[in-house]
Formats: sequence, structure tokens, C-alpha cells
Amino acid sequence: MNTHEQQRFDFLYEQHLTNLTLQGKRPATIDAYSRAIRRIATYFDCCPDTLTTDDLKRYFADLIASHSWSTVKLDRNGLQFFYFHVLNKSWQWLNIVKPPQVKHLPDILTPCEVAIVISLTRQLRYQVCFLTLYSMGLHLGEAISLQVGDIDAGLMQVHIRDAKGGKDRLVPLPQRTLLALRYYWRTHRHPRLLFPGKDNQPDSLMDRGGLQKAMKQVIFECNIHKAISPHSLRHSYATHLLEQGLDLRSVQTLLGHHSLNTTARYTRLTDITRKNTCEAINQLTNDLALRWECGL
Repeated sequence: MNTHEQQRFDFLYEQHLTNLTLQGKRPATIDAYSRAIRRIATYFDCCPDTLTTDDLKRYFADLIASHSWSTVKLDRNGLQFFYFHVLNKSWQWLNIVKPPQVKHLPDILTPCEVAIVISLTRQLRYQVCFLTLYSMGLHLGEAISLQVGDIDAGLMQVHIRDAKGGKDRLVPLPQRTLLALRYYWRTHRHPRLLFPGKDNQPDSLMDRGGLQKAMKQVIFECNIHKAISPHSLRHSYATHLLEQGLDLRSVQTLLGHHSLNTTARYTRLTDITRKNTCEAINQLTNDLALRWECGL
């Protein structure tokens, strides 16, 4: 871009960020929608306010060839927001980008595989985090952001704060998980965080990349031929609770799903009956045949 065009882009980009904030978009959404504008500006080396429909078709054709459909959808939504709220233009060409309707079932681990994976994970910090992910059905970001004050040992529950969609929720805390968290906390005694980073920064969280690498390594060493990531522990948690007889609505609440339809996909993997929530979760965690230094 020449200097004049760069100045115009910078002005429109700042408007884009301001409008995203004013619309109450979540930080992750702001990041994704702003990245969409930067990406297309870099692709054409010009301010995106002058692009034609043919330009946009060519851009998305190349994007589909090089990126996942989830990225394509985010870029489409980000550009739609930019055109509507910043440029005050209609979105006539939206229908040229239609992601396929694909519904994949996630790979899950069996309870036996969960126990083996946690037991054979090499570092205690990752072992306890994996147990926390599984035994409470947490997103990775929710687990590594847990603070000491989120744990209510009296009521045996954990306060999950500012989760996906900006919603808080309370989840039951298995006794075994509480003991493991206490054991691990004594190894670092951070005044606030349960899973602090290793760089000695006061607000640094455990590295996501390290957790993902640890999971990939132990899955390989266990000779498990499934597409497994730390998030798979959340999928496994939901499926195993349904197999134990917990009703669908309770699982929806535990996972923090807005729609029951999101939770219902797990019913394709198991039969559902009714059982007490806390009993089911504690039984699920207590049955893990763990071999690790916590001695629990």
C-alpha cells in the first residue's frame, strides 16, 4: 500500500476494532474478526473497502484451498461485520461462501485409556491438569486459568469464570481431583494460580503448547491410534457420564452448553439413563487406575 492508502486502512481498521468492542464481542471474536481484515488487506496489498465481488470470490477461493473451513467462516463473518458496521455497505455476495454442512463425531478415550494416559504422562503438572480436564469436563483455557479462590472445598465445587460465551458456571469437584490439585499446588505454592507458567512471571499461565505436546507424546507412547488432544478429555468426560446414566440436561449444565442440541451429539455414542450427578462424577474419577506420585 502507498502511504495514503495505508492511512485509510489504519483509520478503517481502528473503526473496526471500536465497533467490535461497542458490540460487546468477546476478545477471541475481536481477534478473529480483526485478523480477517488484516489477512485480506495483505493478500491484495490494498485497503479492502475498494474490493469488487470478483476480488472477494478470488480471495475466498484461495482461502478455501489453503485454510480450514473454520477459518473461512471466521473470515467471512469478520468481513461481513466490517462491510456492514464500518463501510455501511450491504453484503450481497454472502451466498458465494457456503461452508459444507459437516458433522464430525469426536474421537474419545475409554476410561481405561484415560487412566493409562494420565498415569504415563511424564510430568506431574501435566498429569494433574489432564485429570482436571477430564474429571470436570473443562476447556483447556478454563483449566489452566483456575485460581485458588475458585476451589470451594466445603461445597466440593469449582467456579468456572468467564467461560466460553462470557458465562460462569459451577461444576462438582471430585474428591480425588481436589487432593491431586492440593498435592500439585504444594510443589509451587503460587499465591493465586493453580497452574502457573514456568517463567516466574506472576500472571503467567501453564503453556498450552506444552500441554498439547505432552498429550501428543503420551498418546504416541500408548500406541493409541485416535485423533486425541487435551480437548478430547472433555468429550470423553461427557460420553462416559452419559454411559453411567447421567441425564442429558445435567451434562449440558456441566459442560456449559447454551443449546441442548450441542450436548445431544454425545447421545450418538452412548445410551442415556438417569443418575445422581455428583455420585456419577466421583465414581468416574475414583475408578481411574492411576499410577503416579500423588498416591491417591
